[in-house]
Amino acid sequence: MKWLSLVLALVFTSGYIKGSYAIDVDMQLVLAIDVSSSVNWDEYNLQMGGLAAAFRDELVIEAIRASPRGRISIAATQWAGVGQQKTILDWRVIASAEDARAYADSLDLIPRAFPYGGTAIAGALDQAYSLFATDPNVSMRRVIDISGDGVVSTGPSPEAARDRIVARGVVINGLPIVNDEPDLDIYYRERVIGGTGSFTLVAKGYDDFARAMAEKLAREIRGTWQGV
Repeated sequence: MKWLSLVLALVFTSGYIKGSYAIDVDMQLVLAIDVSSSVNWDEYNLQMGGLAAAFRDELVIEAIRASPRGRISIAATQWAGVGQQKTILDWRVIASAEDARAYADSLDLIPRAFPYGGTAIAGALDQAYSLFATDPNVSMRRVIDISGDGVVSTGPSPEAARDRIVARGVVINGLPIVNDEPDLDIYYRERVIGGTGSFTLVAKGYDDFARAMAEKLAREIRGTWQGV
């Protein structure tokens, strides 16, 4: 029986406490993607195509390679109005260029979760935060990366949700898509993002989304938090 005791000891001291698939990763990241009514179908395609392109970008792949453990855990959700949040890709570990490109291929196949709806940022943040409890992996950094092209149009203002989530040790970063609302980046900085080193990175319209997302992901993965 000594060998069995040794095996059990190794299991419970090697990062498998949260479940049989648990591993240590450099970051747990939730992508929260706006699909509200302000995002038309052409913009939706540019947004999802840009997100997929970001995971094929060498900037992001190199950031993953250069991280201490060389792997991140990621989930993705789409959101719109109150009660309109849906996980589109469950937790997956990305540890190589092949993993990143496979994730991009998965994003290419995702249908739109909601064809219309308001802009409920607080609900999007709360649902994104809830996903961390379902990730079997462990890390020292948990990040929500929320992108969108508008301010709240339904539901509560996001400050209370932001503060509650940040108090639990999660960083919220924002990618405002400056399209119809020229001061959206200010709104995100003041009301949406939070946590140590939180930042926004602006996409100047949907045509700029792929570039902005790649730079933002690389910065998040590296853990370099120079504010903008």
